[in-house]
Amino acid sequence: MNRILLTLSITFGIVFTLGLWIPFKAMVAQELLTLAWAESQARQTAKKPWPWADTWPVARLQLGESAQPLIVLAGAHSESLAFGPGHVTGSAEPGMAGPVVIAGHRDTHFGALQDMRVDSTIRLQSRQGTWIDYRVTRLRIVDSRQEAMNLVDMADNSLLLVTCYPFNGIDNQGPLRYLVEARRIS
Repeated sequence: MNRILLTLSITFGIVFTLGLWIPFKAMVAQELLTLAWAESQARQTAKKPWPWADTWPVARLQLGESAQPLIVLAGAHSESLAFGPGHVTGSAEPGMAGPVVIAGHRDTHFGALQDMRVDSTIRLQSRQGTWIDYRVTRLRIVDSRQEAMNLVDMADNSLLLVTCYPFNGIDNQGPLRYLVEARRIS
């Protein structure tokens, strides 16, 4: 009986510790990324947040008026998304003409998307330091096996935020995506 309790305690401890590691890493990374963003702004060059990083800050994103801004990284690959939302390669750079697409993990940085509503405000700061305001126009769930993202069909003044769905799901390889579509406010 004691051996079973010990085994269960150790198992629970490992699962609990690993479950907290990802949000902790995401939170600490945003602090380091904020420093790299400030240096990038001051020097007007891309600054890696740590020497071995394969990404760098490209924008700052604020999901709602009272939310803490998030640093957006170059690329939306799994290695960078562990540290912050990622700018999808092929979409327009924040502040430039064309649709901007940013992806993030539902259980860390983009968990707040579940609280977004139509007409919510999203702010995006470009490398040049300019804040661009967007208004949420549509929220939807898509099956990535049936609907591909087509930048050609998106308006030049649009912002698309993408994360996995459902927000409380266990499977992190599922096909459903939660999309927040927004338009630039003139």
